[in-house]
Amino acid sequence: MQPEGPVVSRRSRSSNQPDLRRIACNPNYWYPLAWSRQLKRNKTLSVIFAGDPIALVRTDSNRVFALEDRCAHRQFPLSKGIVCCEHIQCGYHAWRYDASGAIRSVPYLVKGADAPCRAVRAYSCREAYGLIFVFVGDPALAEQTAFPDVPWFHSKEYKPMLFDREVGCHYTFMHENLMDMNHQILHQRLLGRLKPQLLRHSRGESWVEAQYHLSDMGGKKHRGVNWLGMGSDQDERRFDVMTIRTDYPYQTLKIAASSADAPPSLSLWVAYVPTDRQDRANRSFGILLIRKPRVALLLSLVWPVLRHFVKSVFAEDRMAVEAEQRAYDIQGGDWNQEIFPVILDLRELLMKHGVDPAGR
Repeated sequence: MQPEGPVVSRRSRSSNQPDLRRIACNPNYWYPLAWSRQLKRNKTLSVIFAGDPIALVRTDSNRVFALEDRCAHRQFPLSKGIVCCEHIQCGYHAWRYDASGAIRSVPYLVKGADAPCRAVRAYSCREAYGLIFVFVGDPALAEQTAFPDVPWFHSKEYKPMLFDREVGCHYTFMHENLMDMNHQILHQRLLGRLKPQLLRHSRGESWVEAQYHLSDMGGKKHRGVNWLGMGSDQDERRFDVMTIRTDYPYQTLKIAASSADAPPSLSLWVAYVPTDRQDRANRSFGILLIRKPRVALLLSLVWPVLRHFVKSVFAEDRMAVEAEQRAYDIQGGDWNQEIFPVILDLRELLMKHGVDPAGR
């Protein structure tokens, strides 16, 4: 029995449009690769960006630097080496490097012989917001590239919740998942019945923003839903506006009253760091700031419940985006039929600022 309507082959359908899921994350930005607390003094840490191994080093003076995680001698991981004051010594043949990646000594070098001149690649590195950021792109662009801003992080009015998760999907699925609030049925078990209403959306050269109001249609909710907004004034809760913004390559979400100057009851900053060369997996780093209520002790008491709630929501989102990735892999291309204007704008943004490996 033949299907009704025209039959379109997978090959002809996918070849007519650029494939966003093959667009690599642009490396010319500051990306978080680890939490500061993970890297102890006089220790190393192995991290990765899009399949490239990087060794983070914290010296005796508490300075942090980042090098290609391969010794110039035998390509042995420098992250398995020993920190010697302000240098890193390879754990295989004891070649020693400084923060610039230059070889400082070879212990068994014959007297009078020239030392090898080849260095390993060094990356610009900065610590902020409890994270270690690395500029993995063109070194000449590091100083002129804006560093990410996380408003309210240092405010005493907010309590931070830090998290990172490994997710098995292309980073663009993550952007779309957060920006599109029309998927609330996915979280019905946790959030009850919420009806999203898009109030407005806009776009610029390097950003896309959408504002929603979520109407409560009833239904059983997890306690964490209301506790997340416990720092809001009662008047502010009458009309909470959720603003989601992609400032390439970062995303933010905040919930605040309708007045423009109202402090948010909740603010989220998140970055998606690709971990493999095919961009089929990413590590998501997030900073969730929750405004403290008048009685600050209340927030401390319910904090374990809030953390469990946030983890549960993220787990459902991860299940969805990893299902999208599996479908992409099985079907051999992106068969999504997108109609939502916000996501169409977002896809154009991600396509424009990402890197097409075929065009390198």
